[in-house]
Amino acid sequence: MDEVIRKEARAKLSYARISSRKVKVVIDLIRNKPVGEALATLKFTPKAAAELVEKLLKSAIANAENNHDMDVEKLYVAEIFANQGPTLKRIRPRAQGRAFRIRKRTSHITVVLKEKE
Repeated sequence: MDEVIRKEARAKLSYARISSRKVKVVIDLIRNKPVGEALATLKFTPKAAAELVEKLLKSAIANAENNHDMDVEKLYVAEIFANQGPTLKRIRPRAQGRAFRIRKRTSHITVVLKEKE
């Protein structure tokens, strides 16, 4: 009966042109961290995925502040995950008339922010 309604802010990036495997390395660094620390970590992480995740995290913070009236100082990364999206299949010509398949993988990245009590 005494259910507490937990506020959460989400942001999702669909069809990011990067493999979810490469994104998972970066998102593991910021899981369960306060947003300030998470942004600082992403800023100095030399991976291509870091830039995408940083932009997504900023979007989630803006959603929390503007749509849910949450306090930015209390926010932390409650959930963050990257799922595999559709794969674009391309052909690479090879010797003697053969063709090799190139898989251009995509991912769907989701960030969920919550307030610390």
